[in-house]
Amino acid sequence: MDTAHLRRRVDLHWTKTVIAAGFLLLIHFQAVAQSNYKYVVKHLERYDDSPIHYGFFFAAPVSRFSIGYSPAFVSTDSAYRIYSPNKGNFRVGFIINAYLNDRFDLRLTPAVSLLSREVTYDYPGSTSKTEVRESTWLDFPLLLKYKSDRRNNSRMYLLAGGAFSVETNVRRKENIGTSRLSTGTMDLTVEYGVGFEQFFEYFKFAPELRFSHGLVNLYRPTANMAGIGINRLTTHTVTLYLNFE
Repeated sequence: MDTAHLRRRVDLHWTKTVIAAGFLLLIHFQAVAQSNYKYVVKHLERYDDSPIHYGFFFAAPVSRFSIGYSPAFVSTDSAYRIYSPNKGNFRVGFIINAYLNDRFDLRLTPAVSLLSREVTYDYPGSTSKTEVRESTWLDFPLLLKYKSDRRNNSRMYLLAGGAFSVETNVRRKENIGTSRLSTGTMDLTVEYGVGFEQFFEYFKFAPELRFSHGLVNLYRPTANMAGIGINRLTTHTVTLYLNFE
């Protein structure tokens, strides 16, 4: 009888120990879970309720000409290579964003661009010359924006559309004689890009990468040596935008 009584007391002791240990582990796991959980404040929670938003941006375009060669480049031109290097530039503008639905917005981003584009001619004997086209452009892009679901304070987006640009003033680098490259003053481009929106307490910041391809031939035929090997010039630009709305 004593042995059986002792066994029951031992079994009861171990049962209580297991229950207590399980209870302590449960409390520990709850404490760890609570310590790992962080409440995220959703900034500008009703941002998309407004039909129109305004903002501004700074941008760093890298631009060049895409060159189409004429038959005279092989038969007549003394240059063995004509190319346009990438040139860094500056752009600033405003944002007018119209809400369409939960997925799409319509954006107008008028801007002023300070652009410098070059065409370089390489000749035998390691000699070369460069035609510089420095000018100020007014840009009027109209874009359709596709938005992803918002995750707390961030979301991705895609955009595509077109832009009309007009040159307001021109500064050409002087060259010897009258050998100058002549280009047009209006351009029409196809634009597309991708961006990332981050919502803060009082504003939204959105870095964006946009690509632009010109549709208009900007080359103006001339009788001088600068244009003898060229029959087409179109613009190509890659731009980093820093948008604030």
